[in-house]
Amino acid sequence: MLVALALGGIRVKNSVDTLQDANDAVRVAELVQAANAYASDAINERDVSVIPLLEGKRNAPAVLAARKVTDADAQAFDAAVARAPKTAGLLRRIELVRAGEKQLATVRADAFTAKSTGVQTEESYHAVQHPLMELSNELGFGSNNQASFGRTLYAISLTQAAESLVRAIGTHLLVEDRDTLGEGELQTQLGSFSSYAYLEQVGLQEYAGAGTAGDMTRLRTALADAQKKGAEQTAKAAEEAKAAGQPFVTPPALTKMISEIAAGTPTGQLAAQGITPESFFAASALAFDAYRGIEVQLTDTALANARSIAADARRDAITNGSAALGAVLAAVLLAAWVARSMSRGMRRLSISAMEIAEQRLPAVITQLSQAVPGQVDTRVAPIPITTTDEIGEVARAFDHVHREAVRLAAEQALLRGNVNTIFTNLSRRNQSLIERQLALITDLEEREADPEQLANLFKLDHLATRVRRNGENLLVLGGERPTQQWDHPLPLVDVVRAAASEVEQYERIELAGIPEAEIHGRAVTDLVHLLAELLENATSFSSPRSTVRVTATRLPDTRIMVEIHDQGIGLVPEDFALINHKLANPPTADADVYQYMGLFVVGRLADRHGIRVQLRPSSGQSGTTSLVMLPGTVTWSSGAGSDEDTLALATVKARATPDLAALLADGPADPFRATDPFGAHEAWDDGIPAPRSATPSGTPAATAPARSVAGTPGTTVGPASAGRRPAAPETAAPEPAGPETAGRSEPSTRSRRASKRGRRPAQDG
Repeated sequence: MLVALALGGIRVKNSVDTLQDANDAVRVAELVQAANAYASDAINERDVSVIPLLEGKRNAPAVLAARKVTDADAQAFDAAVARAPKTAGLLRRIELVRAGEKQLATVRADAFTAKSTGVQTEESYHAVQHPLMELSNELGFGSNNQASFGRTLYAISLTQAAESLVRAIGTHLLVEDRDTLGEGELQTQLGSFSSYAYLEQVGLQEYAGAGTAGDMTRLRTALADAQKKGAEQTAKAAEEAKAAGQPFVTPPALTKMISEIAAGTPTGQLAAQGITPESFFAASALAFDAYRGIEVQLTDTALANARSIAADARRDAITNGSAALGAVLAAVLLAAWVARSMSRGMRRLSISAMEIAEQRLPAVITQLSQAVPGQVDTRVAPIPITTTDEIGEVARAFDHVHREAVRLAAEQALLRGNVNTIFTNLSRRNQSLIERQLALITDLEEREADPEQLANLFKLDHLATRVRRNGENLLVLGGERPTQQWDHPLPLVDVVRAAASEVEQYERIELAGIPEAEIHGRAVTDLVHLLAELLENATSFSSPRSTVRVTATRLPDTRIMVEIHDQGIGLVPEDFALINHKLANPPTADADVYQYMGLFVVGRLADRHGIRVQLRPSSGQSGTTSLVMLPGTVTWSSGAGSDEDTLALATVKARATPDLAALLADGPADPFRATDPFGAHEAWDDGIPAPRSATPSGTPAATAPARSVAGTPGTTVGPASAGRRPAAPETAAPEPAGPETAGRSEPSTRSRRASKRGRRPAQDG
């Protein structure tokens, strides 16, 4: 089989090579055909332009039409050149043609002017015509004598070119006033005329020597047809002259005309013999057209022969190629038939294995991680291969691996569920004890009158609140949601105060610019927890003598941006990037979660309600800004406070610096503002200072007067709400601290009564 394929390949290669040569010959024949047409029309342009140009009609219709035909032939020649084979000899001849074409524009401009006297105009077209005529020597592929075929075509082209020069110079001699010629110029023209008439006879002899008997018959037939046509034209002209009543002299034969003109006979005597520019041009044109017809026949014959050979070569190549392809196809089919059973089983095994790895196993694991493990169907469907060969054994091995993977995933899911259950149970047990402890501490606070003891009780209250929040963190780790939620919205300022009250250093927290917005009851508990973790982080990692400022801004699309600014040591950019990534994509609880408990809880709570949280460096020298974007699904507005918000914003603008006024009017010039909702707030390179409250930041939170008007700068967190969840909306706001308690952060009696409420939503709702 290999020997047969080798022999078949050799035959196919030979056929393809022959086909390539034949196709090249076709393209060469097309090129020669275009070149001959180009050359013939170029010298015909010269001949028909003699009379108009000598009469000074340089834009005569006949001249423009002839040049247009020549230009069209040039474009056709360029297209044929683009298709022609790139052989060395052919490329050399084409370069000669290009060199002649560059002179055509100059030749046309100088034709029959003082720049081109005598026969210079007629001979200048030789630079374009002769290289085109030389391309005929490239013809002859498939003929018995390639050189003889090209020589024959070249000879008839030479004869045509000589006849064209005889026609052009003879017409020139008959039209031009000989009295205006310079000394010797007439003799020069007559000598050139005689030379080209002789060259025409040389070309005919060359054609007879190179051509075949059929070629000579074709030439004689063409010349006889030309004489017959000339006689018809003469008879028609005589009848027209007779009808017009004008004298008519029958012109002699073309050879007689040429001999008379070459002898230098004056134009008057020539006209008396019937030799006029029109009669001479018409007689010469008949001979020119006869030579042109033979040239076209030869090029058409060469092109037809080349196309026939190309068709035969193409047929042979297809036949040999089909035979070789059939042999190869038979071998392939035989091999495919032998390997079909194995390939089908392997394909099915591969598809099933990929389906298990990419779809079925991940789907089961996802169900086990999201549902109760015991309620998920962990049965494994076997791979549909029932054979007992090696492929079947591999399929059974895959089924076993699949079952073991599902079993281990179910065990891991059950283990995670048990751990979450342990977290939940421990947290709920602790929550119950902590609630009892907080109730006891509240009772002691209400009965205690000593300010120092009351302050200690508040510290103990805050510690218990932190322990309770740690228990709630365990519930978040276990995937639990709050069992008790508010059934009505709460003001945002109360939510922020409740979050601040759960922080041990609550007196350092300062509220400013909180708008009159309300939070849906279903999100109140989680939002308080989220803000408390961020505030705890801000107070823990900043100086005890600095304040932590909380501001909020209502955006035009109903969202609210809450900002928590501290003056701590800050973080490096890499830490910011890592923390923000974890906030946006909360990780799975593992052994390292205790190191980032607050971060994990904030991310989980934010993801639960569609809240966005980011940490960014503060615009000052140090510190961190926590940005909390509350979506419209969390905020709730009754529409009653819109006018108050507008007045409050106008007040802030009136008191703001020019930079801040521009920020409030248009926002910072941030190119990412359209896509980044945090773009109008703290950013990496944002140098715009954050709005400051009307109350100086150095004023301790415990001594600043507490107000319940949302959106008023300077709002502080007093000890009245220490360690509590937000109180019911109807709870009265704490009274401002009196002079005797401002320095010690002592709560008033009314504050102690209010502090007992708001510990759990169920008690308020």
